[in-house]
Amino acid sequence: MRQAFLIMHIGNAELDHVASAAIVPALVACGLDAKRVDKHNKGGLLKTEIIEFIERSEIIVADLTHERPNCYLEIGYVMGVDKFRNLILTVREDHFPESKNFKQGGPKVHFDLAGYDILAWHPEDIDGFREELEKRIKRRLAMIAPAIQSMPAPTEADWFGEQRALANEGMKKTPRTAYMELSFALASRTEQFSLPALNKAAETAPIHTFGWPIALYMTQEEFRPRPRADGIAAEIITDQRDSYDFWALRRNGDFYWRGSLFEDERSPGELFFDTRIIRVTEALLYCGRLYAALGQDRQRVVTISVRHTGLKGRKLSSANRNRFVHSRESHENESATSFSVRLEQLESDLVPLVKSIVAPILELFDFFEIGDPIYEEIVNKFVEGRT
Repeated sequence: MRQAFLIMHIGNAELDHVASAAIVPALVACGLDAKRVDKHNKGGLLKTEIIEFIERSEIIVADLTHERPNCYLEIGYVMGVDKFRNLILTVREDHFPESKNFKQGGPKVHFDLAGYDILAWHPEDIDGFREELEKRIKRRLAMIAPAIQSMPAPTEADWFGEQRALANEGMKKTPRTAYMELSFALASRTEQFSLPALNKAAETAPIHTFGWPIALYMTQEEFRPRPRADGIAAEIITDQRDSYDFWALRRNGDFYWRGSLFEDERSPGELFFDTRIIRVTEALLYCGRLYAALGQDRQRVVTISVRHTGLKGRKLSSANRNRFVHSRESHENESATSFSVRLEQLESDLVPLVKSIVAPILELFDFFEIGDPIYEEIVNKFVEGRT
């Protein structure tokens, strides 16, 4: 069983309750064996055992309540061994100055962690905290878990334009004209990643829940990624030429992908709203996984652009036929969204980010809208490995 480690104020009744009622159940629900140094040490040197727990744990939950020096020290070690992407921070809500329960001179989150994403909990809503923590753990695992699988058979703007032109030419080899397009660009791009590092990241980042993942990595000779002077790229056209995929990853971390619409293989002329939610969720998780594989700090800002084209004349429907949609048609051909976020927000704000991309697409179909619970349900199912 995969391991998790809990860093917290030891010997405090309130924190013991929060751990037993929320944190440990959330970790267990995600398939993790939750370890605490006060309950699972083997009688050896405590410092050594804490280091082993940190280094062996896939998820580390650190609660900052009461400003315990040992907790901050252990979090510092987590950062020092480059496991910050495995770390989830929590704290009682009255530790934030903006809380109505905050007390001057009372406990607070120290300035060196105050800028990070911290999940707050309230003593009167432990169940809500457990539910939100479980979601965050699942999203984090979806981004950092290894998923190496072999499948069978100029200026910055100029670079993206060049990739788009290559994809335009490649797509002419198929009958497909509609597609989804992604581009990612890290802020302050100063790194130059090696070609092997790019290749390894591209191999580990795809998520296979949907079946045919975004930026599919194949090992077959005709489809495998090719090294280029500026990075690596791959083009995949099936034998039946009924789908198209092209992706490129640049030495500075820029990423471009184009894929024909899944709907055109199953129901040409339709657009499945649930499939669009799934694919956008996958795109954001892929972004997090890609840059985690390239060793990027979760505070790093990334600009994400998502474009769907070929919408005009399509009928809105659902891949899940239990979700009935009245016939609605789009008279616009394209929907595009671009925004900048910290990498950590791809986890904490996953559902609203997905909605911010998908909602404008659906509105083109005679103002169609769906409720937040549906977004939440579809996104969370995908995170859990279900579609």
